[in-house]
Amino acid sequence: MAVRDLSFSIAPGEVLGLVGESGSGKSITSLAIMRLLPPQSRVSGEVLFTDTDRESARDLRTLTDDAMRQLRGSYLSMIFQEPMTALNPVMRVGDQIAEAVLAHHSLSRREAWNRAVDAMNEVAIPDPARRARDYPHQLSGGMRQRVMIAMAIVNRPQLLIADEPTTALDVTIQAQILDLLAELRAKFGLAMLFISHDLAVVSQVADRVAVMYAGNLVELGSKREIFNAPAHPYTRGLLHAVPDLKTDRTRPLGTIEGTVPPLQAMPPGCAFEPRCEFRVPECARDMPPLVEVAAGHWARCPVINARSA
Repeated sequence: MAVRDLSFSIAPGEVLGLVGESGSGKSITSLAIMRLLPPQSRVSGEVLFTDTDRESARDLRTLTDDAMRQLRGSYLSMIFQEPMTALNPVMRVGDQIAEAVLAHHSLSRREAWNRAVDAMNEVAIPDPARRARDYPHQLSGGMRQRVMIAMAIVNRPQLLIADEPTTALDVTIQAQILDLLAELRAKFGLAMLFISHDLAVVSQVADRVAVMYAGNLVELGSKREIFNAPAHPYTRGLLHAVPDLKTDRTRPLGTIEGTVPPLQAMPPGCAFEPRCEFRVPECARDMPPLVEVAAGHWARCPVINARSA
């Protein structure tokens, strides 16, 4: 299984940062929420979504394909990792944004085009009426990312999933994209799932942080708790590998020895056990449960659980 025993919630206007190294299951989680996994995949459990038009939550897994298509792109939107592969190279970017409008609203093409231009203006694309007629290859990486964001917010969604939205961008453009997402979140009251392997980026945008390892949620808590008092050894290892102003530049950065186990050979106990310096025999026998180590702060570690008991 690519992802196992994963549970979290996101409140309106809140940003949940989902972090972990490549292969931990972050993107699979987002695609499962959007029901964009391939047909051979299997998803169990519930994916509950409550929109402003309803009092009760709906389980996205039980909706018909037509009902899910009505939600996807309107109430639920996603910014994909690579704009150059997510955008159609032979369509003008304005047409691609307008297409998202026409899929959910009975408007003329001219009205949809105008909404697309307005969305490009909202994401700070200069001269949006002209740039809307450009093709993706005529735009810089930062501009293509802004087009992806415009496409995601043009229908005013309630949940925005941002999957590595700053990948391959230089630091200046990355900062602009993060500021833009913060402005859109405040303006539209977006709930946001922000997926990244970059802890520094997550620390800037998230209210709460969920840490994944080998398809499991290993720690969940407020940004303050995760960065100032990490409970799981994997989270601690990640933070020790990030340089800061106090880092001794004469010594090598900390590393986590070993590699992530392959999906087809997952150990019966904690997947991090072979790499963990705090492991005890119990770690190799059974998957530890998530335990609340402090108010709103959860960790999946028998060593930490024993200390907090």
